Amino acid sequence: MRIRVGVVGGGSWGTTVAHLAAHNVPTTLWARRPETAAEVERHHTNSRYLPGHDLHPALRASSDLAEVVGTADVVVMGVPSHAYRETLEEVGRHLRAWVPVVSLTKGFEQGTRLRMSEIAAGVLPGHPFAVLTGPNLAKEILAGHAAASVVATPDPRVAEHLQGVFTNELFRVYTNPDVIGCEVAGALKNVIAIASGMADGLGAGDNTRAAVITRGLGELSRLGVALGGSEATFSGLAGMGDLIATCVSPQSRNRHVGEQLGRGRTIEEVIAEMDMVAEGVKAASVVMELAREHGLDLPICSEVEAVCHRGRPATEAYRGLLRRGAGAELHG
Repeated sequence: MRIRVGVVGGGSWGTTVAHLAAHNVPTTLWARRPETAAEVERHHTNSRYLPGHDLHPALRASSDLAEVVGTADVVVMGVPSHAYRETLEEVGRHLRAWVPVVSLTKGFEQGTRLRMSEIAAGVLPGHPFAVLTGPNLAKEILAGHAAASVVATPDPRVAEHLQGVFTNELFRVYTNPDVIGCEVAGALKNVIAIASGMADGLGAGDNTRAAVITRGLGELSRLGVALGGSEATFSGLAGMGDLIATCVSPQSRNRHVGEQLGRGRTIEEVIAEMDMVAEGVKAASVVMELAREHGLDLPICSEVEAVCHRGRPATEAYRGLLRRGAGAELHG
């Protein structure tokens, strides 16, 4: 019997992953807004988040969470980190035993500083858990451009089955057992992308952007290893790949936030006009708490946190980075 996939979250990336899965297996998307679900179901579009793009004609949609989750053999969580626990608890009321949960969320839970896999372990003990992550810009995938991703789970059998769910001719999925590394990379790259966007907003050149990305990868790797991730993960798709795409693409929400900050706008102004969540803003404070706890120096993340949460101007943040002494490159 073919497996059935339920995707929870009707935003741009949740919808895109549902579109990918629909190429291979029966897939239903849950959207909180009934009008979004109705549009996907009837017209195979999601004009709120993905205007101008058609979705797979076999993709179904519903605003009834019990209907979507109760019959699913794989559940994909595509909701922001601030709604992850509450939504997962509701999912758990309808989920059958041992159904795998796949997370698309790149961030930490505020307050607890937990990764999404840690939340899932507490809310849904006994369910296999995986992360789908990588340099995956939703609109490019829907436009038919080739892309690659990583499915991270410690169980190789689950990983192999999930590969078959999401892989198609233009979307290649690799496996990686390092859930911690992939989750940390996904959260920190959003913070570094804000810094990259600030450089663009300030009118800096490609040399500056390259330095921010490279040194940012070093910060990402140091914290990731300290939290238990594998160093090799951070040079792969979940680390360097996702970091590059998020730091340079005009489609990146976090880069957009940084660019607007670099142009002198306040974080409140930028967030107020956005229809989607920029996870890096919330993650920045958690990242610095973890850095202090582990005795790590993360200067780029520190400056981003100061701009996003303590009112520091982006111009002053970059002056702060330039005032720092340059030590040995390979020792942070």
